[in-house]
Amino acid sequence: MLTPHATSEYGALRHVVMRYAGDVTPDLDGPEVHPVLTRQKTTSSWKPYAPATVRTQQDTLIDLLRSRGTEVTLLDQSPGCPVQHYPRDIAFVIDHVIVLARLNSAQRLPEANALAPFLTDAPHVAHLDEGTIEGGDVILHIDTVLVGLGEETSPTGVRALQRALAHHGVAREVRPVHFAVNGIVHLDDHFTIVAPGTALIHRSVFPPAELHWFEQHFDLIDVTNDEARAVQANVLAIAPGTVIVAAGSDRIAAQLAARGFEVLTVDYSEVTRIPGSLRCTTLPLTRA
Repeated sequence: MLTPHATSEYGALRHVVMRYAGDVTPDLDGPEVHPVLTRQKTTSSWKPYAPATVRTQQDTLIDLLRSRGTEVTLLDQSPGCPVQHYPRDIAFVIDHVIVLARLNSAQRLPEANALAPFLTDAPHVAHLDEGTIEGGDVILHIDTVLVGLGEETSPTGVRALQRALAHHGVAREVRPVHFAVNGIVHLDDHFTIVAPGTALIHRSVFPPAELHWFEQHFDLIDVTNDEARAVQANVLAIAPGTVIVAAGSDRIAAQLAARGFEVLTVDYSEVTRIPGSLRCTTLPLTRA
């Protein structure tokens, strides 16, 4: 029986779900580009990617995770879905509950179908009853769940998550995180927690009240505008004190190393041609 469990963003990663990139790529500049994407292109870099190269880079990450003792399960392909290699968004685990996301894009709905085998025996599965919420906007912090209110997640989705967690006996506050600009893809492209009290932050997209809250709760490692556009804030902690960063994130890596982190690096340059990186391509099911 699968028993999902995760209480933090940095516990030892025991079991993670991934999915290879498919052969369909997104239409970035055609006449029918969605208004959400148009806004997102103002805050993130979007470029065509080569699916085969993305899969090769995913293999590098998979090999690294397995070498560190993480079980990696690959989901079945989801034909026609151009960002299927970002399973972080389709579900997320909070304590003992696996929560099914409510995706904002109808085109992405088929991506969640491959999760069915993981849900059959899971004792606590939460289905949200309204709004939208995606896993890239959901970050665990002590007794709180931080949820970014960007383009893909709505206030009604946040309220639905709070009700669902209470129904399953999870006593966490669900705290919405507001942005100062439109066009945000997901919270984890601009803020990630890597250890108790330590986080990466791209300050310029948050209003003063949010920055004040972050400063009260974390030792913050600043991410520049250029680094954020390169998705370098989207790192993956795989154990207490160990963080994987994308190659080229040299300044961020140095900041982490100066704080005593073991920093591992993989080439994700093709993956990040659309705004997603290490955290996006991984869906943790179990963290110790």
